[in-house]
Amino acid sequence: MIKQMKRLGGALALVMLAATGPLHAQGQPFAPVVIVNGTGVTNFQIDQRARFLSLLGAPNADLASARETMVDETLQVQAARAAGIELTAEELDAGMVEFAARAGLEPAQFIEILERGGIAGETFRDFVRNGLYWRQLVQQRFGPQARPSEAEIDRTLARGTAGGVRVLLSEIALPQTPENRDEVAALARQLSETISSEAAFQQAARQYSRSASARRGGRIDWLSLSQLPPPLVAQVLALGPGQVSNPVDLGAFVGLYLLRDLDESGVTRTEALSVDYAEYLIPGGRSQEALARAAQIQARIDTCDDLYGVAKGQPPEVLTRTIARLDDLPGDLRQELAKLDDDEVSTLLTRGGNLRFVMLCGRVVEPPEGAFEAVGQQLLNERLTSYAQGYLAELRSDAIIEDG
Repeated sequence: MIKQMKRLGGALALVMLAATGPLHAQGQPFAPVVIVNGTGVTNFQIDQRARFLSLLGAPNADLASARETMVDETLQVQAARAAGIELTAEELDAGMVEFAARAGLEPAQFIEILERGGIAGETFRDFVRNGLYWRQLVQQRFGPQARPSEAEIDRTLARGTAGGVRVLLSEIALPQTPENRDEVAALARQLSETISSEAAFQQAARQYSRSASARRGGRIDWLSLSQLPPPLVAQVLALGPGQVSNPVDLGAFVGLYLLRDLDESGVTRTEALSVDYAEYLIPGGRSQEALARAAQIQARIDTCDDLYGVAKGQPPEVLTRTIARLDDLPGDLRQELAKLDDDEVSTLLTRGGNLRFVMLCGRVVEPPEGAFEAVGQQLLNERLTSYAQGYLAELRSDAIIEDG
């Protein structure tokens, strides 16, 4: 709704030139069309709301959708009043000022233009009033439990998922060595050229991929583009949803990627500058013995610090703990670390005949000014929206809604 206000100026200008006819002139305008827990919603109210939403350029501005919106708002206001919430005249005036200001107008100017288009000023007041009732109820009911902790905000910033472009990928990771490089390249080309659906990609991932995501059909969670190695970024940006990349050689493995979704709606750009990770070397490469040893270690430990006990008495080069800039990491390691949360492990990579047991200890970020507050507000709004949707569904299921 708020985004539609950007186009409101042009729409209001059209209203001033010519008022449109009524959207719903049939029947008695003040007869209730629907009764919600004993409160009637009239033809006039639904017609007015449809006109108002149409003027704003909002979606679902037809009469049927406006009817459902008015039912929802009636339930919301009833619930707010039952919770003891009442709006003051000052709060309502402030809400109207805020809304009209989005079109660069005073409330009186906004109402005058609406009335020229056949929309009563009371329709605007009701729209603002109902929204304020619901907002206060949701904040009162869910605000404390929805508010994110500082640790949650820090984790969101560290993951780089609060801004910029994020991608939702599936992967097929094919480990390569000097001995099997040609064979892996041929398989990667074949898969890239023949996979034509997400289902086929999932099947191939389970069959061929050696990444931990293989058992999920290659599906990995949202990643910020800033976390990915440049060769992969170039491939991903050329894809549309459902398309498969060309093979991407990342050193220790060749990757194929399917783009499931792309999100550019972040409120602010945050960038993980460095990562803190531990690497424990297990002799035997990707042999069954080495992989079994890695599984045993993973079952025993919870954090990077626990690896010091595993490596006790062994040569110092067996275990390393490193803080490095993302830009300085080789592509294969950077890609694996991008997929990990704190204290998660990757066993995809090898080096010098050793299996690399790589564990992410943490990320080091330098968010832009104001990012912490912006991300906190974003997380709060997302949770409040989720709680509000669930609560509204409960109100509807418990309500008595009858045709008038």
